[in-house]
Amino acid sequence: MTQDDRLPRDAQSILELAARSMFDLFANASEGMMLVDRNARVVWINDQYRRFLPALGFEREEDFVGHQVSSVVQNTQMHQVLATGKPILIDLLSNKAGTFVVSRIPLRDEAGEVIGVLGIVLFDHPETTLQPLITKFARLEQDLNDARRELANQRRTKYTFASFVGSSPGALEVKRQARRAALSASPVLLLGETGTGKELLAHAIHAASPRAGRPFVSVNMAAVPDTLLEAEFFGVAPGAFTGADKKGRDGKFKLADGGTLFLDELGDMPPSVQVKLLRALQEGEIEPLGSNKIVRFDVRVVAATSRDLQQMVRDGDFREDLYYRLNVLPIRVPPLRERRGDIHLLIEALCEDIAARGGGPQLELTADAQALLAAQVWRGNIRELRNVLEQLALRSDTHHIEAAQVGAVLAEAGLTLMEPMAVSSSAPALPEPGSAFRPLPEQIAELERRAIREALARTDGNRAAAARLLGISRASLYDRLQAML
Repeated sequence: MTQDDRLPRDAQSILELAARSMFDLFANASEGMMLVDRNARVVWINDQYRRFLPALGFEREEDFVGHQVSSVVQNTQMHQVLATGKPILIDLLSNKAGTFVVSRIPLRDEAGEVIGVLGIVLFDHPETTLQPLITKFARLEQDLNDARRELANQRRTKYTFASFVGSSPGALEVKRQARRAALSASPVLLLGETGTGKELLAHAIHAASPRAGRPFVSVNMAAVPDTLLEAEFFGVAPGAFTGADKKGRDGKFKLADGGTLFLDELGDMPPSVQVKLLRALQEGEIEPLGSNKIVRFDVRVVAATSRDLQQMVRDGDFREDLYYRLNVLPIRVPPLRERRGDIHLLIEALCEDIAARGGGPQLELTADAQALLAAQVWRGNIRELRNVLEQLALRSDTHHIEAAQVGAVLAEAGLTLMEPMAVSSSAPALPEPGSAFRPLPEQIAELERRAIREALARTDGNRAAAARLLGISRASLYDRLQAML
């Protein structure tokens, strides 16, 4: 086989030949070409490109050539190629003339410096030529927009004060304190047993505050591993460690900037993070992991815990200075057993929500069934009540619920069944008119003694079970029994 002597043998000549051939190919096969100089000015267009000028709003070529490319072509990326020196081989460009598949190639001088950019319109009808690519691009763009909207929705508040159901004195006092707290920028500490609605109140405080239009970001200390809490709070710089995101990651303080940061299960925060959290709150600035850059932030902190922080401070498990930093506006959320008058309202609200989520009919409980639910201790509070109602909705063939069905579910759940009459009989009778009126502490002490005696009777003298029934610790029960002797 004879070799073609017209083909060059050295690399430089091969490159020059390839460049000429590719340029001729693009010039003839493409839908248009444009050249801009190092100052991003259009200096040349070919004959094919001239047909786009009327659609772009130009009657004469001189009104287009010689002008900044950004002023004559909408959504152009020529500046990016000039700045980075990196080509954009395939891209979609949409402007007044239509949608195009384009390439942008930097041009360099002998010293390697970028002196211009060649823009090539590969296709001017990509909806037919590259339909699979266009469809995939549109779907990815739609998914991205949906994800952004969902993330924005998740960072909005879900509840308001109207969501905190109850008209008992305890519920009204909590809402009064929370509304006052919403008007302040000071930290709020929500104290109460699990399931009492502390997170709901945190949302409501944010929704009623001047920061309502800004993000509401929550961190559950018990749900995040200790080793990741610092990164969760303060973020991670790009490439901070092996496996880290090359783009970095914003922490919760940065995400909540201008809004509210909700610290749930505060008592589960490890000591190592307590120190850094205290400094962040004092200084109003954070330093992402792997970064030397200080980031300022502006957040309002609402914290919640079901643990006894004062006892943890005494035991050395929680920093005293951090406790005082967060315990500026403490709000105690009462347990359900202290607001039994709200149980009927809660049953109605919870049944309505369960029906809306499940798509079935709303449960209707008889008066006896509601009275039986109102008589229970509810150590899990509203969360436990909801669980029982959901079980009733799933197990019952009818939406009409009798007391017997409630009793069966309570028994299967292992709950100590409290009869309505037994509860009401434990309450002290009102004094007869004209009789001696005892001071309130004496009446409270008498009521406490009756409750303890009844709990011991129900548990056959088992003090641990009686303490659980009363919702107090075994040590507290022993102290009260000693005082009764």
